[in-house]
Amino acid sequence: MRNQTKLLARVRRLKGQMEAIERALEAERPCGEILNLMASVRGAVQGLTVELIEDHIRDHIAAPGTGADREQEQRAREQGADELIEVVRRYLK
Repeated sequence: MRNQTKLLARVRRLKGQMEAIERALEAERPCGEILNLMASVRGAVQGLTVELIEDHIRDHIAAPGTGADREQEQRAREQGADELIEVVRRYLK
């Protein structure tokens, strides 16, 4: 992964947002407030997902960089594509 530090920072922010939801529930905050927090988490998860998909496409499909012959590189690309297709299917369920 190219941007591991950036991705980890996003995950940590998500963790903080989830903890904010937990605190709001414990404090019996209004539903609207909790729903707004949930919307923020959803947006953050989607943003992280887009970053990871982009990295996957660049690293495993566009240029897998195996340094191998064309046939091995094509297999690496196909494997990367298959992995992405499976993730997208699960994500969209």
